[in-house]
Amino acid sequence: MTITGAFVMFAVYWFMLLFIILPLRLQTQQEAGRIVPGTPPSAPVDPRMKRKLFWVTVIAVALWIPTCLIIWSGLISVSDLDTLGRFRN
Repeated sequence: MTITGAFVMFAVYWFMLLFIILPLRLQTQQEAGRIVPGTPPSAPVDPRMKRKLFWVTVIAVALWIPTCLIIWSGLISVSDLDTLGRFRN
């Protein structure tokens, strides 16, 4: 795996986790009963973005490091995942 490939894999992990974690523990303005004029009722009251971004980064690193080590060690390669036989010589 190249450095670019490792960076792309980290970015994929990070953004997937971000979209999974964003809606967790979200309270909307409508649920809180305090709708700010000019905003939709579904807007979050306190999104806690710093905390969510921190945990997304921690979990992404915790998943990314073992994945990189497995790929770099050669334990699993693309040919191992080739179920259709397209990469065989």
